[in-house]
Amino acid sequence: MCGIVGYVGNRQAFPILIEGLEKLEYRGYDSAGVCILKPGIAYGQTGSFEIVKSEGRVSRLKALAAEKDTSGTCGIAHTRWATHGDPCTANAHPHVSMSGSLAIVHNGIIENYQIIKEQLQKRGYVFMSETDTEVLVQLIDYYYKSNGHELVDAVRRALSRCFGAYAIAVVERENPGHIVVARKASPLVVGIGADTDEFFIASDATPMIEYTHSVVYLDDEQIADVRPGKDIFLTNLGGDKATVTVHEVDVDISMLSKGGYPHFMLKEIFEQPDCLRDCMRGRVILGDKEEDNRIVLSALNQCHDRLVNAKNIIIVACGTSWHAGLIGKQLIEQLCRRRVEVEYASEFRYRNPVIEADDVVIAISQSGETADTLAAIELAKQAGALVFGIVNVVGSSIARESDTGIYIHVGPELGVASTKAFTGQVAVLVMLALALGLELGTLDKKEYCRTITELAAIPDKMKKTLQTNDYIKDLAKIYTYASNSLYLGRGYNYPVALEGALKLKEISYIHAEGYPAAEMKHGPIALVDANMPIVFLATHHQLYQKIISNMREVLARNGRILAIVTEGDDEVKKIARDTIEVPPTLAMLAPLLSVLPLQMLAYHIAVLKGLDVDMPRNLAKSVTVE
Repeated sequence: MCGIVGYVGNRQAFPILIEGLEKLEYRGYDSAGVCILKPGIAYGQTGSFEIVKSEGRVSRLKALAAEKDTSGTCGIAHTRWATHGDPCTANAHPHVSMSGSLAIVHNGIIENYQIIKEQLQKRGYVFMSETDTEVLVQLIDYYYKSNGHELVDAVRRALSRCFGAYAIAVVERENPGHIVVARKASPLVVGIGADTDEFFIASDATPMIEYTHSVVYLDDEQIADVRPGKDIFLTNLGGDKATVTVHEVDVDISMLSKGGYPHFMLKEIFEQPDCLRDCMRGRVILGDKEEDNRIVLSALNQCHDRLVNAKNIIIVACGTSWHAGLIGKQLIEQLCRRRVEVEYASEFRYRNPVIEADDVVIAISQSGETADTLAAIELAKQAGALVFGIVNVVGSSIARESDTGIYIHVGPELGVASTKAFTGQVAVLVMLALALGLELGTLDKKEYCRTITELAAIPDKMKKTLQTNDYIKDLAKIYTYASNSLYLGRGYNYPVALEGALKLKEISYIHAEGYPAAEMKHGPIALVDANMPIVFLATHHQLYQKIISNMREVLARNGRILAIVTEGDDEVKKIARDTIEVPPTLAMLAPLLSVLPLQMLAYHIAVLKGLDVDMPRNLAKSVTVE
């Protein structure tokens, strides 16, 4: 949930650290801090720390740091999403040990911190914050003082006593030319500069791609000592040396800027046609004749027998990814005739679920670092099930832990409220269901080829849908008054109703709920009045006439209806107060179009309310803690 940046090398560290924090601010933005190591005057002399911390955004930290001497070639920095203690300067990272010898930045949660804190207090340690992180640096300090100031050994011994999740970067005054890093269930990446004369550290690769594309992803319970001019010294928690594997990261740096848009979210909404083309490139193959169309998925070839012979398919995900999973359930059940369960990963991990060795567990996550989903994967692997990952971030933990899977390839998503990742996940699930259905013989070849043709046309239809943006912007002025909203859909559009409601909640702070339209009569209809907007997903597909009946029930109670409809639909226009048209498509592909107006509506309502669209309160992009 928080962001870590570190640098050691020959350049000035502070500009690199601040730029890195700005790129990671989507991970947390209630406080920030930086620690620059100042070497001693004489060679080998103990150095000092220059620490600047602030409540609020990185911009405030930057302003405060302008009054300090931040020169130095080694440092660590952090942007925080609070887990222990209020967002305030005292609780902001970096935290320094009571002796002043060590400084640390930390993501994750040390679950047994209170017990350790009480033990350290008995030994005379005094704490200045409410955080579990300060407890960790004091514990490292305790072992550091007792083992001859060997930092790697002190970190190893301290972490062996900790339960929970962590990604840490630690520096010492006595040796200001290196950084010790470690991780467990929270991501950490080390970037390697030219000839290993400099190293970059971060929660993900985005802060370092301007400087290097060569990275090392730490695995769970690994510790690395990072020193310029030397190879990375990588060990596990038991002290055994581990193999360093260097990966090449290919990220377009232009995608990390707003590109002229006022917010990342709007940019990412408008990127979706191109993102979907990237997602389908090399996978959706159009033949000269429609009957030559095909889907090519290497993951299906790699694990063909286990996928084809799966007894059950279990989808685990959280938030927006869970909504995509609900669409995936309908796709796989319809096209493959396999039983599919969709589970919240946060509940799945704790309820002793039934998983068998011939099951397939599909884990969906934009970041590939979602803590609950990673825990669900661990359960699946213990049961011997095949783990199939659907993620966006190359080299992420879920990607590495999965037996096989598919990257959605939609590029970095920096807006906290997910948009293009959702449509990318749905597109991948469509491709998987089509390819698997053909292999199983449960999908007619003509329907398979016809659906591929229509799937390939979706990016252009997305572009046409996005042309309604100005109309939706005007429409949003009417709906900013609402304190509650209801989103209703049926079939493939029911999960879209859930996703639309979530987007409105996330960025406009308007309470909204999504429901299957027929369930409205089982409670929510009691809320309907002239002041409550009801958003219907009413595209011209299965159950169309039934959803019109649901709309008439709302109209009879003076509800204000906004409907997403198929182009040329005149019947719904007679009932709804407002309508937004999308191009016609197949029912199973409708979510790829019908979700776009809901994303734009939520965005424009939030902007009209003067809210921070990219960084909504209390939320962070990558949920790496429970």
